[in-house]
Amino acid sequence: MPSPFPGMDPFLELPLFFPGLHDSFVAYLRESLQSQLPEPYFAEISDRVVVEIDERRLEPDVNVLRYEDAGGESSFFHETNGGTAVAEATRTQPLIIQVPHDEHRETFLEIYAGGEHERLVATIEVLSPSNKTPGEQGRDLYLRKQREVLESRVHLVEIDLLRGGRHTTAVPEDRLKAKSGPFDYQVCIHRWHRFGDFAVYTIQLEEKLPTIDIPLLPPDPPVAIDLQAVFDRCCDTGPYRRRVRYAELTPQPELSPARLAWARERLAAVPTQP
Repeated sequence: MPSPFPGMDPFLELPLFFPGLHDSFVAYLRESLQSQLPEPYFAEISDRVVVEIDERRLEPDVNVLRYEDAGGESSFFHETNGGTAVAEATRTQPLIIQVPHDEHRETFLEIYAGGEHERLVATIEVLSPSNKTPGEQGRDLYLRKQREVLESRVHLVEIDLLRGGRHTTAVPEDRLKAKSGPFDYQVCIHRWHRFGDFAVYTIQLEEKLPTIDIPLLPPDPPVAIDLQAVFDRCCDTGPYRRRVRYAELTPQPELSPARLAWARERLAAVPTQP
């Protein structure tokens, strides 16, 4: 179904919907690039595995303590919550410690120049919530890769369609806000041969997503990609007509009262699906 909004749909930023939108956006972005890249360039999807540790505090029923006596002999105590302690001979069996974790994959795009020796030309990232959440491994891994790309001869394109979370793109936040003023979404492009420059597209919720220039190797001209067309394809082929219950949901982060009223007006104008 066509998006009820002119640009990004703020309801699709919810954790229930954004992972699917993220992966679809990467796939259709590759489709759009593949049809426009001149030879010998091509685009390919890659991914990285992120494992987040569940740091919830778990209170044990039994504590296992170790001591050594004066002669250097070791024993273990099993200390129960009731306070009773029983000494046992040292066991050779290991303790099995279960650490809850959550594993997920993050996809991104890479553009290569083909030929006898393929060369990585550009990395295109669509930021995820974990990339923008301090303390999560997904952010640490992303920032490490970001630094590596910035120090290499590879272009970096970062697409941020999330209003929430910590500023994450490579352009310094203070410099960006001083020049652009408030914004909701952004695209940041760093060309390796122009080390100190960042080309940034800032986007308001009420605006269409921009057409951006994806850099190739000098002196080849960049490729223009219409991000709004990519997003619209995600909406047309996605499950959102059946899944998103707009009347029952509130965008996160929350919109101002004026913007929420604008969003509800947009939704009210959408024809009812049969």
